[in-house]
Amino acid sequence: MVYTVTFNPALDYVLHMDHFQTGGLNRTQSEEIHCGGKGVNVSTVLKNLGVENVALGFLAGFTGQALESGLQKAGIRSDFIWLQTGMTRVNVKIKSGLETEINNPGPAIPPQALEGLFQKLDQLRPGDIIVLAGSIPDPHPEEIYRRLFTRLEGRGVLAVVDAAGELLRTVLPFHPFLIKPNLQELGDLFGERLESKNRTEILNRAKRLQAWGAQNVLVSMAGDGSLLLDGDGGSHWLGVPPGTVRNSVGAGDSMVAGFLAGWLRDGSYNTAHRMGAAAGSATAFSNGLASKTEILALLDAF
Repeated sequence: MVYTVTFNPALDYVLHMDHFQTGGLNRTQSEEIHCGGKGVNVSTVLKNLGVENVALGFLAGFTGQALESGLQKAGIRSDFIWLQTGMTRVNVKIKSGLETEINNPGPAIPPQALEGLFQKLDQLRPGDIIVLAGSIPDPHPEEIYRRLFTRLEGRGVLAVVDAAGELLRTVLPFHPFLIKPNLQELGDLFGERLESKNRTEILNRAKRLQAWGAQNVLVSMAGDGSLLLDGDGGSHWLGVPPGTVRNSVGAGDSMVAGFLAGWLRDGSYNTAHRMGAAAGSATAFSNGLASKTEILALLDAF
């Protein structure tokens, strides 16, 4: 079973308008509300691809109730822990040619709620997959990741991590199955600015992450494609198919979901990478998270 953990889920309130002007009155053409947060996005695309999974994390208030209801309507299983105070955040995405995002911090997670999550994770079995993605509304998120991985260590659970900076660096000694930094995040880990045209530098930095503990390193580079450095020592570069980018929200999460769906299909890194690239591109070319039909339509492009 695949489990996703979203410490800080959100309702994404998406506003479409011709022009957005600060300090003045703006009128929308249309609006949408999506269940969001990086782990929730992974759960959604996995479900779209026919991969059963369980969404874990923390919810609070009436916004949390709306998010849970939305996942139920989509047929996505969840087992959230409810917080007694605060409310699940609402993030605003303004699309007016350019994309403007306003992300809120989310409620604090008290120690007893965190222990409740750890107890749920104690039930995972060898061969299960856990996806950890996104921010943690806590002053010491690295310590939470360290405690979580210590608890999972040696139990045969495959961990997938989509995080940046010290959160990502913290998990490497625990040998996660997959990490997915984007190009900027990869450079930030080494205090550098990497250019997509310099494949040698990108490959060398990915190899260093592998030497530090990651089994598979998937580097997303937006319109310049992606690199997979796999656990067998192979390196795979893929471009992107032609299409119009409409949406950047959730493209990286979709790539993670597609990779897992492909890998679960036949255990092939080639299949996993192609499915991941197709899923990421399909979401970028759509107005929301990609459907199975949209993803499969792009698969032959790789």
